[in-house]
Amino acid sequence: MGHSDTEEAGIKGSNDHVHDKAIHQTDIDGSSAVVGEIQEENKYAYDDSRKLGITGAVFLILNKMIGTGIFSTPSSIFAATGSVGVSLMLWVIGGFLTFCGLSVWLEFGLAIPRSGGEKNYLEHIYRHPKYLATCVLASQMILLGFSSGNSLAFGRYILYAAGNELEDTYKARGVGVACVTFAVILHAVAPKWGIRLFNALGVFKVGVLLFIVFSGFAALAGRRLVEDPRNFDNAFALEEGDGYGGGGAYEYSNALLNIVYSYKGWENANYVLGEIKDPRRTLTIAAPLAVGGVTILYVLANVAYFAAIPKSALAKSEVIVAALFFRNVFGDSAGANVLPVFVALSNLGNVLAVSFAHARLNQELGKEGLLPGSRFWGSNKPFNSPAAALFLHWIVTMIVLLAPPPGPAYNFIVSLYTYPGAWISIFVAAGLIYLQYQKKEVWNPGWRTWLPVTIIFLLCNAFLAIVPFIPPSNGDFWGDGYPYYVFPVVGVGVLIFGGIYWALWTKFWPVVRGHKLVAERIIDEEGVEVVRYRKVKVVKHV
Repeated sequence: MGHSDTEEAGIKGSNDHVHDKAIHQTDIDGSSAVVGEIQEENKYAYDDSRKLGITGAVFLILNKMIGTGIFSTPSSIFAATGSVGVSLMLWVIGGFLTFCGLSVWLEFGLAIPRSGGEKNYLEHIYRHPKYLATCVLASQMILLGFSSGNSLAFGRYILYAAGNELEDTYKARGVGVACVTFAVILHAVAPKWGIRLFNALGVFKVGVLLFIVFSGFAALAGRRLVEDPRNFDNAFALEEGDGYGGGGAYEYSNALLNIVYSYKGWENANYVLGEIKDPRRTLTIAAPLAVGGVTILYVLANVAYFAAIPKSALAKSEVIVAALFFRNVFGDSAGANVLPVFVALSNLGNVLAVSFAHARLNQELGKEGLLPGSRFWGSNKPFNSPAAALFLHWIVTMIVLLAPPPGPAYNFIVSLYTYPGAWISIFVAAGLIYLQYQKKEVWNPGWRTWLPVTIIFLLCNAFLAIVPFIPPSNGDFWGDGYPYYVFPVVGVGVLIFGGIYWALWTKFWPVVRGHKLVAERIIDEEGVEVVRYRKVKVVKHV
């Protein structure tokens, strides 16, 4: 275990500052390499005005967590359970499981306060084979780390507010292209304004949810335009009615799975720790504050929905529960015109937060020399921002947004993003248990996750990884136009592809070309991170 590979490179680089002469080294697999002169050198220096404080970190997390889920998911949760009380308890359980994961990520974030999130954690735990875990993660984060879902949702709700149908059309996708292009250009050219905008949209999102919550309190007091749905009478009774109830283990599992995914985004600040002021202090304050706030808002928003929407209407509302809530409390004009704009702005905040964080992860992969054209993707030129990495995020988003036809194929690709993350989280949690109890190195980052909490998080992700393989209890094997098992099989396939890429990129291709590009990461005397790329000639021993 010991130091991560990048840490060892940093120690070596700081002791040998010039590196102008050729260096001889031996790889793990026994191949010999002669390191030539520096091909390129990139520096990564940010003044404090560019870095996120506690407020910025809170809204970076909030913006990714609060997307369209809380405005629509409650419908499917109640339809599966048929119980108001059980539905609310599942949302509370989802918040608890999120805190379990957050504790694991906090411990790693305090131990390794660098941008990259689980990339750094997997490298520290699974050091051999070198970079295998990183390539597996890269496969998920690059191929599936897009902003297509929220970009399209932005386009759909903007057009809906203008009087169009709430459909997946190429007109809506065109507006979505404008949305993600705006986000990427803003973060690349004017990073400070990108941070200011997602902070403002974070405040707006919280304001919208608070408005729904207090409107729900008013509905409970009788201020609504429909009769009292009396949803809280015998709240924990398991009922069956028009469109709800009667679900078995499979339906309950999917309900919890949808709730856990609605909380996704709690780890967003860990991807950008290199651009956070005093990252250890900031992370320990901002992350619990954001997750705790979102959990309370999610539960109270559900209470508000139940206060104003009859059970059958809620179960069958599907598209957007909040629109039905607004209509029942304020009338048709509010539900039809105001809320779609709110949701569209919420989607824009999500796109800004995701592109900001994922670009940093893409850049970290470039810094390691693990991508074709790593020097380009890892660069901070020309605006001292990860413009090239943002461009990579934009390319993948464009492909997913425009290539698949509307319908099941597109929905499948967008929903696939979250599934492989469950497997990644399993390995991170298992690695933390190992680090806490092994004796080879000192592991004391200043935050220790209680073992039962880590185990609960590990089992939760094992549940999320295994449940999609279980056949539906209703026998509907082709529910969304494809067999139920295709979703998890493709998700696992994406991770396996990362292993294949690792074999090709680190073993096969260097032998074919006779050289490889090696990245050296150091911290110079001024505390600035420097990445140097060297062309390495590879000679295989016979």
